[in-house]
Amino acid sequence: MKHQVIFSFIGLMLFTQCAGPANDTPEFAAVSTVESGKPVAVMLTAYSTTLLANGTDRTRLRIAVVDSLGREITSCTDSIRLVIIGDGVVKAVDGTELLQQMDSSGQTYFACQLQQGVTNLVFIAGKTPDCIKVEASRKELWPGSHEIHTLPANFVLLKPTQEQLPPVTKPIDRMIGADISFLPQIEAQGINFYDNGNEKDALTLLHDHGFNAIRLRIFVNPENEKGYSPGIGYCGLPQTLEMAKRIRASGMNLLLDFHYSDYWADPQQQNKPLAWADLEFEALQDSVKAYTEYVLLALKEQGTLPAMVQIGNEINHGILWPDGHISHPDQLAGLLMAGVEGVRAVDPGLPVMMHLALGGQHEEAVFWLDNLIARGVQFDVIGLSYYPRWHGILDDLQENMRDLITRYKKPVNVVEYSNYKKEVHEIVFGLPDNMGKGACIWEPLNWRSDLFTKEGNTTEVIRIYDDLKERFLPDSTR
Repeated sequence: MKHQVIFSFIGLMLFTQCAGPANDTPEFAAVSTVESGKPVAVMLTAYSTTLLANGTDRTRLRIAVVDSLGREITSCTDSIRLVIIGDGVVKAVDGTELLQQMDSSGQTYFACQLQQGVTNLVFIAGKTPDCIKVEASRKELWPGSHEIHTLPANFVLLKPTQEQLPPVTKPIDRMIGADISFLPQIEAQGINFYDNGNEKDALTLLHDHGFNAIRLRIFVNPENEKGYSPGIGYCGLPQTLEMAKRIRASGMNLLLDFHYSDYWADPQQQNKPLAWADLEFEALQDSVKAYTEYVLLALKEQGTLPAMVQIGNEINHGILWPDGHISHPDQLAGLLMAGVEGVRAVDPGLPVMMHLALGGQHEEAVFWLDNLIARGVQFDVIGLSYYPRWHGILDDLQENMRDLITRYKKPVNVVEYSNYKKEVHEIVFGLPDNMGKGACIWEPLNWRSDLFTKEGNTTEVIRIYDDLKERFLPDSTR
């Protein structure tokens, strides 16, 4: 029977305002922290969400409180409610036990408190492979959460040889990109977009402000009852073909993001498409290759082949579960290699990205890349998501990317982000030897991105991209 342990720590005092001195000054503190303000959300970073179930493997948990702009409030001394469900324990960084209590519902928890805006804890895996739920919250705030996947203790750890780490020689363009996969759905609702009061096609508008690439997700059969778009099929192949034509006509490049699912694929869910649900592993591999090749051939035939392809979306816990879960690394490697083979069958020169949701989680990024490259997975670009509520502070992002490009001789791209629009580009384009290939904002057409109002009008924030284009893509054409 799966062992379950439930911990939480509940607030001793609840604040709507925080004030007082901060306790640290990271490089990007001026933009990512504020001394006082109104708390809106809890930020939780687990620096690895993949551990071995050996009773000793561990990771740091960092908890802070942020305001509406995502800035850490450095003065907070609040208590935060932490709930962990699964086989493991949490301790203070120095190894001391935390005070255990029980709330009125009978839920046990440990008590701990922010010190000048942040606290660090250590999560230690148990001995039973598990999917552990971790949530840090305060009653009135939006919580931060993670899933920590613990793997069998006999997981075979591998490291790539130098022969498996050749420098990437394919030409890979710099990108100021945007994922606007929602656009057909937005347009179907009758929403239009305006720039300085003038109605514009969304693609033209973005291109006019410096964007040179568009990312699209694609699902296998999203029209299925439990798919992404039941009965309609948004983000399926027909819609992707139409969007690819618009992207080409706008003068921008296409980055195609294969989810290999009928629904969202991310670190919490990587479900097989219905059509592949009962396939044996060998047939599943064949399907990945054949489907990848089929989609790309359809795009090639209409003259809209992507400039880059992602084999999977946020795949640090694997794809096509359970067969391709990270706990089965040889099978995961086989599925990823099948996807790469599908790309090469259409165009051997097409750059391939592996996308991990690990912007600032260096130890887990190294774990994944070591073990999959060593098992024969070859690709060209490391893609990272960076959402600070889960993926650490800007300094973590910068340090992670600096090490990855040296360690693996591959360029990097922040292929999903929303916060810190200017800083993310400055970090990635500031990497040595032109190894930072840009970034791709997640769904900027949504008003929550701050680039547009609810009525579809551009805001002053979009001017950031005019400046980024002039600074980092000065030789590109509009």
